[in-house]
Amino acid sequence: MKISLITATFNSAKTVRDTFESVLHQTYSDYEYLVIDGASNDSTIEIIKEYEPKFKGKMKWISEPDKGIYDAMNKGFKMATGDVLALINSDDLFSRADSLQVVVNTFENHKETDCVYADLYYVSQSDTNKIVRVWRTGTQKPFRKGWLPAHPTFYVKRSVYENYGYFNLNYPLAADFELMLRFVERYDIKLIYLPKHIVKMRLGGATSKNLKNIYQQNKECYRAFKENGLKVSPFYIVYRMLPKIKQFF
Repeated sequence: MKISLITATFNSAKTVRDTFESVLHQTYSDYEYLVIDGASNDSTIEIIKEYEPKFKGKMKWISEPDKGIYDAMNKGFKMATGDVLALINSDDLFSRADSLQVVVNTFENHKETDCVYADLYYVSQSDTNKIVRVWRTGTQKPFRKGWLPAHPTFYVKRSVYENYGYFNLNYPLAADFELMLRFVERYDIKLIYLPKHIVKMRLGGATSKNLKNIYQQNKECYRAFKENGLKVSPFYIVYRMLPKIKQFF
């Protein structure tokens, strides 16, 4: 089973080495690594060029202007040739050397599944060994009750993307939510939960920078239900926040 890993970069020089190193240290070797750069103007391109030979032909990369991170990820999906597609963000890293192997084992043990998802650690921006929060996704529940998979652990067969589409760029802060909602609840893809922490995710992102972004993201999530023909309560935002609070305990 071939996995296509996609990393979108833009001025990611401070963190992308950690990402590259974590991919290089994976014990599973049947993967391709697609790096989609948005015309960085720091030293990101130099770092990509430095690491390219270390991947011994597994890395392919482009650098050109894009319409944001979701547009970059869509480019990666469309370039991918693997059986399963996954993202590893340029400020994230794998939490274990066998992350890809345990995902592949799960797919192989559940031949009919379309998607494997798992847990992740939130870590400090400055110290990736310092765990700040834990995201235990748990078994599948309704999205309208606040449940959703941890997107950096969302490994999906390429055929699902080809059949049901890519990120909707009309959701600048919640395209990942809309895509998972569309796949899981609108099209009812088959999921398997892997109860292991496979990714470390640095705290801090576009959606958590300020209250305005948090509010806007929640509005986009609510709209995603409506546009996918799915019922949702006016109290959805409350349900959405409760699982996040639990991650601190």
